[in-house]
Amino acid sequence: MRFPNVFVLLLIVFITCALLICINFFTIKILSANRAYVNGESHYSKGQKDAARHLITYLYTKDKKQWKLYLEELSVPQGDGLARKTLLKAGDNQIARQGFLNGRNHRDDLDDLVWLFVHFKEVPFLAKAIHEWEQGDKLIFELFVIGTEIDAKIKHSTLTPGQQRKFLEQISIISDRLTVNERNFSNTLGAGTRKIKDLLIIVNILFILIIVCSICLYYSIMVKRLLVSKKEIEVKNENLILVNHELDCFVYSASHDLRSPITSLKGLIKITQLEDSVVQIKDYLCLMEQSLAKQDQFISDIIDYSKNKRALIIMEPVSLRQLFEEAISQLMHIENASRIKFTKELLVDQIHSDSLRLKIIISNLLSNAIKYADANKQEMLISIKTSVNDGFNKIEVTDNGIGIKEEHKDTIFDMYFGTNKNKGSGLGLYIVKEAVENIKGNISVSSQTEIGSKFVVTIPNYYAT
Repeated sequence: MRFPNVFVLLLIVFITCALLICINFFTIKILSANRAYVNGESHYSKGQKDAARHLITYLYTKDKKQWKLYLEELSVPQGDGLARKTLLKAGDNQIARQGFLNGRNHRDDLDDLVWLFVHFKEVPFLAKAIHEWEQGDKLIFELFVIGTEIDAKIKHSTLTPGQQRKFLEQISIISDRLTVNERNFSNTLGAGTRKIKDLLIIVNILFILIIVCSICLYYSIMVKRLLVSKKEIEVKNENLILVNHELDCFVYSASHDLRSPITSLKGLIKITQLEDSVVQIKDYLCLMEQSLAKQDQFISDIIDYSKNKRALIIMEPVSLRQLFEEAISQLMHIENASRIKFTKELLVDQIHSDSLRLKIIISNLLSNAIKYADANKQEMLISIKTSVNDGFNKIEVTDNGIGIKEEHKDTIFDMYFGTNKNKGSGLGLYIVKEAVENIKGNISVSSQTEIGSKFVVTIPNYYAT
């Protein structure tokens, strides 16, 4: 069972968190700059209104103190206007920052004011606010011109009551228009702030959903992996218990089967040493040979068992004809092997499989067929067939031997099972079954006592890992 790479999910969470932090940081910076501009507008508006008030007082009282106060208050919107013009032409510089300071903006807000203007002046809401700002600066300049005219007439004592009324009307009109501009400026920034806030909420919700979903998926994957690991461990424990049981049986039987021929040989040697009859000695020697042959077969089975357990599966072209011929020639030393008639019908020769496992399978099947041949029959036969059917290569080994009793059919593939321990170690068919399973095949048997047995091995045309 495959799972998505959890490191990808962790990377998504990390990147999302990083983006969320960056977005929130810059959003807060934008909102802080907006707040600074709104605060600056209040100073701009107050300065303009106070300047108009002092100018009107100066118009009627001709008090120089009022003129100085007028110039002082007018410098507030004029400073902001200088900052705007400088930022549009030259960008961030000391003149623009000084202009904002003259506009009574706090020194700690200068970075945010300049940063927002430089980087977002093309954004619709800020561009509209800057336009209103520009219109306000033009009105401030008109107010400055009127103030200059009033001051000149007062200094030259040429100011008439009619001119006073005219100047008062002009100042009032400019103040009203400035009030509209200032309101539009604040409303524009307020609308932009609300849009940013709404967008920030949506982005935060989206990113939080991504983080939560990624963490939930990560948790789900880890839980599933733990469950799969638990199942795998349980299966491995069951297999380990089975292997340990097989190992215990193997060690017990192997020690017994290894010692039995040696004990038999020792006894035969002692008896032979006491025997004077050449014929009897030959009989004893024949028994010794049989005991050694049994020992040799058992050791050969142990080697096959070890190879089947340990050797890697190597897929390669294999000739079934060659494996059968080699196996038959190597098994001719078995009793009655020379009397058996072998027939072959090899419709399939070259297949792609593991040669070691196939050699073990074929050798053990033929060895069993020879060992359990029925010597009482006039003709002993072993038939070998190969074919291909439904994507499987089929190997059939049929004999007319003594057959398998019905009660033994379910246990013939168990370790150390043998219908006749004198003829084999009991490992052969167990090794065959394991070898067949290792190459993803199947083995079946059909048998009748005194008629014979038929073993069928099916192997896929290709080996699927």
